Amino acid sequence: MPELPEVETTRRGIAPHVEGREIVEAIVRQPRLRVPVPGDFIDRLVGACVGTLSRRAKYLLLPIEGDGDASLIWHLGMSGSLRIARLGELPRKHDHIDLVMDDGAILRYHDPRRFGFVDWLAGSAESDPRLASLGPEPLSEAFDGERLYRLSRGRRMAVKPFLMDNTVVVGVGNIYASEALFLAGIDPRRAAGRISRERYGRLATAVREVLAAAITQGGTTLRDFVSGTGEPGYFKQRLNVYGRHGQGCRRCNGELRLVTLGQRASVFCPSCQR
Repeated sequence: MPELPEVETTRRGIAPHVEGREIVEAIVRQPRLRVPVPGDFIDRLVGACVGTLSRRAKYLLLPIEGDGDASLIWHLGMSGSLRIARLGELPRKHDHIDLVMDDGAILRYHDPRRFGFVDWLAGSAESDPRLASLGPEPLSEAFDGERLYRLSRGRRMAVKPFLMDNTVVVGVGNIYASEALFLAGIDPRRAAGRISRERYGRLATAVREVLAAAITQGGTTLRDFVSGTGEPGYFKQRLNVYGRHGQGCRRCNGELRLVTLGQRASVFCPSCQR
């Protein structure tokens, strides 16, 4: 599933090709996504211009500037991707939506499982019910170890699902939570409320380091993800624990173990993570 680095990589990849461009044609080949494509999707888009793209958690926000300005909210789901194609480039199977720009660039949505969606933003980003309750961005100043420490007091749940709670901090999915906990030396099974302020400071730093590195590497390609320019992500080669159970720890060479936490697979090093 595309996580925050993959979505941010997509935003950076497609932005130069669509921002400030007029949409001259919109094509919907398959309207039955997780949320059905709005019935007025084509009529409202054709003739409008795309504003400055932004991201909130794993959502892409596309301002549409025209008669009655609005914004699209786009979620890639489990297997979705947005990439840039050109006129004459035939759609592949599972290419469900095209937005054709005035210079011939095509913003093309591909989603084999159809768990993603595109919809109109309901009001502002702060008031839309899909975004209103989200925690801070992990690369912003609003996220730090003190927030983790404060919100974890009295919590008996394991620290990994706590870190993946979008009301605590957004966008720290399974891959990057596993990697950050390894860098911080914290056992993912440990109760969130029993971790010290100092260790949460190290964890917050590790989260930022892992996400920043993943964005620089273009995300992590495990199965379906490609960037906005059609390139895979290369952070997979830097993974320390995720997907490596039974292999040797890169620090101590001890065997990495696999457990299930919050219905998600978690790999960790029993020696390096306490």
